[in-house]
Amino acid sequence: MKSLRLLLLLALSLSITQFAHAHRFAPSLLKVNEIAPGQYNMVWKTPAKATSNVPLRPVWPESCKVKNASPAQLEGTGKVSTWQLHCTNLGEDGLVGDTLGVAGLGANQASAMVMVALLDGRQFQEVLNAEQPEFVVPAESSAGEVMGDYSLLGMEHIWGGIDHLMFVFGLLLLVGGGKRLLWTITAFTVGHSITLSLVTLGFFDYPVALVEFTIALSIFVLAVELTRKSRNDMLWRNPWWLAAGFGLLHGMGFAGALAETGLPQGNVPLALLFFNVGIEIGQIAFIVAVLALWYLLRKPLGPWQDRLLPVPVYILGALSAMWCIERALEVIA
Repeated sequence: MKSLRLLLLLALSLSITQFAHAHRFAPSLLKVNEIAPGQYNMVWKTPAKATSNVPLRPVWPESCKVKNASPAQLEGTGKVSTWQLHCTNLGEDGLVGDTLGVAGLGANQASAMVMVALLDGRQFQEVLNAEQPEFVVPAESSAGEVMGDYSLLGMEHIWGGIDHLMFVFGLLLLVGGGKRLLWTITAFTVGHSITLSLVTLGFFDYPVALVEFTIALSIFVLAVELTRKSRNDMLWRNPWWLAAGFGLLHGMGFAGALAETGLPQGNVPLALLFFNVGIEIGQIAFIVAVLALWYLLRKPLGPWQDRLLPVPVYILGALSAMWCIERALEVIA
């Protein structure tokens, strides 16, 4: 257990400058709705805070011209622009067979979801990134594409949402490895899966800023619990209750990111399922990576373990306290 804490200290210290501000994942979204032959309503949503001087912008066929463009409006954590696209010299299937894309993804280390809805009811979606910044609109969509795209989005969300990973990090500090870790992570998974599904399917709504604050608070509470010297109380003996309870809050955060991205109307249950699968794959990959690093470094770090044991807990507490203050200000703003 002591060696595991030392490993977590090393991993957290190496990344502290990068993770000082929790990133709330939300890929850019381009929605393309065909309203008449050769005419499309376009909605472009991208994060309000840029990570590069290179702007993110949609790319469409050269034969398409923009009309009725509206200025960008702030909406939550993003900027939303709308316009109409009038296209000439397209085939009978409109944009089918033509290329859509997003420029600037590589410079911004970002991803984007493109969703296309045609007059005849066909719908397509594609996740674009630096390696694949554009795609050709296909004639037919497949369930496999939905499964792959939303699994990728789920993995990107958990890896980009450092506050969620820090909670998992804290659970590793609390319980170590073995069966306790298995049951605790399973409880966290069950908790966030419940609220992710209920919110996404529209069973209830919630104040986003308040939930983001409580997510940060959950990490702070976990850090405080890690400072306790007693290891025989009920919470330590049954950490899955803590993990499941706070998992409900984290699931609302996951749902918020998914809502900003959007779901394909014809495959909502499948997209929701595989977004959750992607989250679990990303979470398991993070845990496996940390445990593997611990196995490799536990002996070299052994001589310093007694002096360094408290440090990861204090770092976790300081980060979560900073996030609490930032998000509390957003709640009262």
